Amino acid sequence: MAKRPKPVHQMTIKQFEAAFPDEEACANYLVARRWPNGVTCPGCGNPKVFPVGTMPFKWQCYACAPGSGYRFSHIAGTIFENTNKPLKDWFRVTHTMLTSKKGVSALQIQRVMGFGSYKTAWYMCHRIRSALVERDMDKLGGIVEVDETFIGGKDGNKHVSKRGKGGKHAPSNKTPIIGAVQRKGNVVTRVLAHVTKEAAQGFVREMVSEKVSLLATDMSPVYKSLQGYNHGTVDHAGRQYVVGAIHTNTIEGFWSIFKRSIVGSYHKVSAKYLPLYIAEAQFKYNNRFNSDIFGTAISGC
Repeated sequence: MAKRPKPVHQMTIKQFEAAFPDEEACANYLVARRWPNGVTCPGCGNPKVFPVGTMPFKWQCYACAPGSGYRFSHIAGTIFENTNKPLKDWFRVTHTMLTSKKGVSALQIQRVMGFGSYKTAWYMCHRIRSALVERDMDKLGGIVEVDETFIGGKDGNKHVSKRGKGGKHAPSNKTPIIGAVQRKGNVVTRVLAHVTKEAAQGFVREMVSEKVSLLATDMSPVYKSLQGYNHGTVDHAGRQYVVGAIHTNTIEGFWSIFKRSIVGSYHKVSAKYLPLYIAEAQFKYNNRFNSDIFGTAISGC
């Protein structure tokens, strides 16, 4: 039996308070994470910027505006810009979201942080999720599993105005998500309008290298004509779940964690914002062995 990997200990609340006692400490941390090689202009990327002596954490760039100069701060161009919440609140909410395996609701954030409105907490959570979206990922290799799942309740349990065409007993109007995971590696997901052969195979070709040693899927017909891969399948309808190295248990485990976050924490996720929720789950899964997941998240803000 394979050994379970050692757990990676994340930053505790005590460590968080010690690292970020005040707003200045948060600002210094953001600058160090955002510009590890020195401050550059967020507008044009010019490295030759000049600090404004009378205003901490503000710089002047004359390449953007040769006549007057462009003045920017440490939060310019980040998710923290144009908000009236201090960085420490943003950092605390980010830390809480990242250390909650199955997610934390905006209502719980409002309670814990003492915000005056639910809308503030909801807004902050979604802006943080938008910063966790992973772009330009390398193609998956090795043994890769691909599967789809569907998010949403049964039409019979929905309000009449929310049901699909055909009434209470119509086919469920759920939102599909396709995902691919490299065993002992990363996962990549995408929300689809419909699960079609073109959409599924296009996703596989974009996200999975043709040099994989094995591509494992179920018997869904959308993968039937997929060419160029060492493709193995299991027949779930026939109660076949593992055939040697062929199975989809890893990606199904990821779906299980995500669905538990919806049932246990969020309770309701609209199709409009589903890509942000799955992006958060993907980021946390891909950084499960990263002891500095908080720093990685702040770097992308």
